[in-house]
Amino acid sequence: MTGYEATVSTDVAALPHTVWTALTTPELAGTYMFGATVESTFEPGGAITFAGTWEGRPYEDHGTILDADEPHLLRYTHLSSRGEPETPENRHTLTFTLEEIPDGTRVTLVQDNNPTAEAAEHSRQNWERVLEALRVTAERLGG
Repeated sequence: MTGYEATVSTDVAALPHTVWTALTTPELAGTYMFGATVESTFEPGGAITFAGTWEGRPYEDHGTILDADEPHLLRYTHLSSRGEPETPENRHTLTFTLEEIPDGTRVTLVQDNNPTAEAAEHSRQNWERVLEALRVTAERLGG
């Protein structure tokens, strides 16, 4: 991983397979990814796209699935459509780790390649909201 990292964790009162389902079902992903339309097969080497509206502007972010070890690890690249060129410096890697704990699953997300500590903190705050919404989605699916 490169640059500054943003790391967030949350505990979910659901088993790892249930959290994995919430994480990798495109229709459910929109419920925690700020209403985005998510498209992916979640197979290594496959594409992932996020399309929606953010702060009144349409966007389409994209990346590539790097690892999908059900129900433990999901890792993919992410490039925002903010108008930045498609270079390694502008690409993040997102790593979701699911760990079974006595009361369910601990989900940890690491986003690398943030250019500054301030950018990493901004990303961390956004990911806190995403993981909270993922928690709610997974707990609604049941244990």
